[in-house]
Amino acid sequence: MTNPRIISGTAKGFRLKPVPGDTTRPITDRVKEALFNILGIDVEESAWLDLFAGTGSVGIEALSRGASFARFIDLNRQAVETIQYNLARTGLKEKSQVVRNDAFHVLKDIPDREFEYIYIAPPQYKDLWLKSMHSLDANPQWLSQDGWVIVQIDPVEYRKEGYTHFREIEQRKYGSTLLIFYEWNSPQTQNEES
Repeated sequence: MTNPRIISGTAKGFRLKPVPGDTTRPITDRVKEALFNILGIDVEESAWLDLFAGTGSVGIEALSRGASFARFIDLNRQAVETIQYNLARTGLKEKSQVVRNDAFHVLKDIPDREFEYIYIAPPQYKDLWLKSMHSLDANPQWLSQDGWVIVQIDPVEYRKEGYTHFREIEQRKYGSTLLIFYEWNSPQTQNEES
């Protein structure tokens, strides 16, 4: 597999250094390009929380395309060092924060800011995406009112879940990758569903 690249923006064409070993599964260029085509110009001036960030590919792509800020969370020391390296090489370090921590601990904290996009791409086949969504549902103020949560999993991992604060609005499948999009449940939507 070739190193993921930045597809568009100020760091276009830059190939990211991968995390050593096989502990991460980088998003493919095809899926990342499709994701950012969906988001379009809404990426500009947005803030991102990139959980289980790996190489930092998604958050760095967002910064390259004009996002105002990205916070990268990963527990793996090598992943954190890789993200820091990739940010420095792309010249996007000033608009970012890299935190070595467990994503579930972070989601339990009192939010210090809101994010327009929360990207969740945990290790596969362990239901960690469901645990992440339930943790976020218990502490939803991490997400701005007009924000989206985006989950990246293998399609075989998917199962429909109900959340108090979020509703699934769309899915996009690209081979062995499924992207699931969630937004805030509006009071009107909650009334319609009850």
